[in-house]
Amino acid sequence: MKKAIAGAVAVIIIALGVWVYIKFCFVYSTGTNEGDINYFQREGFIFKTYEGKMIQTGYNSKNSNATIQSNEFKFSVAEERIAQQIDMNSARQIKLHWKRYLGTLPWRGNSQYVVDSIISVQQAAPQQDVFPDIPQ
Repeated sequence: MKKAIAGAVAVIIIALGVWVYIKFCFVYSTGTNEGDINYFQREGFIFKTYEGKMIQTGYNSKNSNATIQSNEFKFSVAEERIAQQIDMNSARQIKLHWKRYLGTLPWRGNSQYVVDSIISVQQAAPQQDVFPDIPQ
């Protein structure tokens, strides 16, 4: 009887360990996103993490008028060095590489998408004057 209980407890502990690993440590997917940084900030009460939002422009295929829409990509940054590089290049077109986890950890950030590197930085396109007839 004691062996059966000890075996059941061992199986439960191993299953719980596997679940924790898959939920919080297993990299579910990786990828890249490119766009303009909308905001980038350091936040948190106990664990200070870097959180940001990127705006990606594209075409809206759901609308018959083919309007241009923007897609938002919310992400977290765990490394201080990468956060500083993103902050310094926030006015430029930036391409980020990320890892997606199934769960979040307080010291890793509020998003499942954690940026681990910067692939490229391009100079932002010059802004066109919306009202060209108005003197500035």
